[in-house]
Amino acid sequence: MEYVHYSVMAQEILQYLVPPADSEATMVDCTCGEGGHTHLFLSTYPMLKVIGLDRDATIQQKAIERMKEFSDRFIPRNIWFNDFFDQGEDQVYDLILFDLGISSFHYEESQRGFSFRKDEALDMRLDESASISAFDVVNGYQEERLADVIYNFGEERYSRRIARAIVERRKLTKIATSEELASIIYKAVPANYRYGHIHPATRSFQAIRIEVNRELDRIEPALRGAIKALKSKGRLAVISFHSLEDRQVKWLFKGMAEGDDPAIRILTKKPLVPTDQEREENAASRSAKLRIIEKR
Repeated sequence: MEYVHYSVMAQEILQYLVPPADSEATMVDCTCGEGGHTHLFLSTYPMLKVIGLDRDATIQQKAIERMKEFSDRFIPRNIWFNDFFDQGEDQVYDLILFDLGISSFHYEESQRGFSFRKDEALDMRLDESASISAFDVVNGYQEERLADVIYNFGEERYSRRIARAIVERRKLTKIATSEELASIIYKAVPANYRYGHIHPATRSFQAIRIEVNRELDRIEPALRGAIKALKSKGRLAVISFHSLEDRQVKWLFKGMAEGDDPAIRILTKKPLVPTDQEREENAASRSAKLRIIEKR
């Protein structure tokens, strides 16, 4: 079954990220994915150029195909966003967008074991050339380290039980697929935890994915570099999907907006969240939070 791709909080982002009138502005879509937000901006603003970043070459090719009609204004870059902004550029971009969520493509099409609802090889790499995969984390980490990953990056209360169950199982045979891992986690947690509002493997899968891709390590350096690279009065928006991401964004923005010579102005005192209609149409948007700043 073909999935439907949604661009989360698209109208709110369009409302706040407006390029200067009558100028050839440049925007950086730091998590371009299949190009939903990028396509929206290119079709709305005929003079805007968008640099679309993504480390996953497979999904980036989808964006390139989608953006054929805008090929003169779309510049794809196969790079992590923190590496892109690690170039020391100063005041060169008008608009910058970070959508920190994982694309529907990765869950539904990539066949890399992102989803606990599928029977796929345990991989979870966004960068397929990376040396460490989910298979290595699940089958190679010592029990304590594995439990720490699941607790710290998944905020999973039963992290110790889950890690112990994984280690016991892999003594018999390597854990090779997402379905196997989900089954082990399901059986490891208490019975009353199996029937909550989310699947009991949700937090553990999130944690392992974050560990594999070093997702949280990339956010702060990328945001600092991005703010440096913004022009004065340029705007930056971040969509986060869980508290670990949002806390980093919130406190970094707060720190940079304070003091005698603040670097930024926070435009969203409280994060914006999806409308009820968007939540109904796109369940993946339910946990989204949008924070926006303007460079002074």
